[in-house]
Amino acid sequence: MQIICISSGAYSGGQDLARRLAEKLGYGCLSRDELIEAATREGIRVGKLEMAMVKPGIFSERLALERDIYLAFSTAYLCERAKEGGLVYHGRTGHLLLSGVSHVLRVRVLADEEYRIRAVMQKLGLVRQKAQKYIQEVDEDRRRWVHSMYGVSWDDAANYDMVINLARLSLENAATVLMNMAQLPDFQMTPASMRAMDNLRLAAGTRMAIAKDERTHEASVKVRADNGLVTVTYLPQDAGFADFIPAVCKNLPGLKEIRATMAMTNLLWIEEEFQPGSEVWDHVLEIATKWNAAVELMRLAPEGGETVEEGQAIVGSARNTAIPGLREYNGGIEDDVPENEAADNGGLKETRDELARIGKSGGGRVVYGGQDQLINAIDRTIPYTLVVIGEVFKSKDHSTRLRATRDLSSFLSDRIKAPVVTSDELGSQFLFGKRDIPKVATLVIVVFAIYLLVFTNQEFVLAFLSQAGWYAEAVKDTILSIVDWGPKIIVSLSVFIFAPIVAYCYGTVVRAIMKLIKME
Repeated sequence: MQIICISSGAYSGGQDLARRLAEKLGYGCLSRDELIEAATREGIRVGKLEMAMVKPGIFSERLALERDIYLAFSTAYLCERAKEGGLVYHGRTGHLLLSGVSHVLRVRVLADEEYRIRAVMQKLGLVRQKAQKYIQEVDEDRRRWVHSMYGVSWDDAANYDMVINLARLSLENAATVLMNMAQLPDFQMTPASMRAMDNLRLAAGTRMAIAKDERTHEASVKVRADNGLVTVTYLPQDAGFADFIPAVCKNLPGLKEIRATMAMTNLLWIEEEFQPGSEVWDHVLEIATKWNAAVELMRLAPEGGETVEEGQAIVGSARNTAIPGLREYNGGIEDDVPENEAADNGGLKETRDELARIGKSGGGRVVYGGQDQLINAIDRTIPYTLVVIGEVFKSKDHSTRLRATRDLSSFLSDRIKAPVVTSDELGSQFLFGKRDIPKVATLVIVVFAIYLLVFTNQEFVLAFLSQAGWYAEAVKDTILSIVDWGPKIIVSLSVFIFAPIVAYCYGTVVRAIMKLIKME
């Protein structure tokens, strides 16, 4: 069941090397073209997915779902083929699908540019200049694909166990080198690596079962498997699918128990005009990444553009909100469906698609109106971790806008069991920025000075607190000595004032440090 994954550029000789190596080892040989063909037969729109990965600006939430399904299918397919015996796979980055499986030998094949140009000219009938351009464009597309799909660099040598340059090594000798390397103990299957692959196969099989069933095929879920225990995590807005998941997966081979759990963190971002790349975007994304949270967008648009019935919100959802189980199952083959144009207003679609690209999308909606319409549109069964109010009421003047934003924040705080902050408060409360540096530095000095004075003058401080020594002498024959509790008043007032100041300084410093190390 050993697996050797060969990654190569176009016409670099990787395919020929894979076939020769498979012959020498007696292993099966699988190409990416065969895998793509199998995925296409399953109804996965690989062509559209590939275009979305290499062409910026056309990614969508639906394609993010398609990406998850494609990755699950590819993982399951590789694992199943590997079960039949040793396997040599040649493509782009098959080894990245098998993370944690130690008996995978990861190989990158390079070739001299001149060799590649001649190969393209001969096989595609192109002139030299066009052949060179063709190679450059294909390589660039593959780099984008790898980065978009896995978030790593295709050219990073750290992702491979061996890099072979066929410009200085014959195909036969390269195959011999790899064959010998594959015999090393480092790449032999162990009980632990076998278990890791079984877990990957079960998790991928579960994801595919959910994708294939008409009741759950639109659910956005993350699946993990560990020795037969499968955990399916879904977003709050997909809670309607949860009840179907155990029934959908119950007959999977190797499944002992399945748990469907809702993701515990979900951020709600309310804005009138969304702008990916803005400061608020950066802050929200940083927090979502640290908390591993999905971000749900809610555009609060002014009234007037559409007819609004009194007390009723007009809500446009970015996702298909049809009831699960009633959607017509099409085997994964979907026609192009025009996006809801209303959802494009205010940068909602662009922002949602960008979140989908990085796996943080919790959906999006448009609400026309004010506070009442907004609270009616918010699903309060969702356990939001944080609600962020960006710039809203932009048609109003500055002072009115600030007052309306504060009123909205207070209104939501009274009705939602989650912290509600404005975009201005977001950075100061949850993120460490440059403006925190002088404040924290000052407070560090204050705290240090206080502790230094206290611990170097302990007798002085203890005498004051116990109303003895120098303090008793100081208050003697003064108005404070008229009654017994007179000196105690000064001590009590001093502690009452001093302790909160120290606590504030110390707490602020500790909070800033926690934000700095991202443990707020």
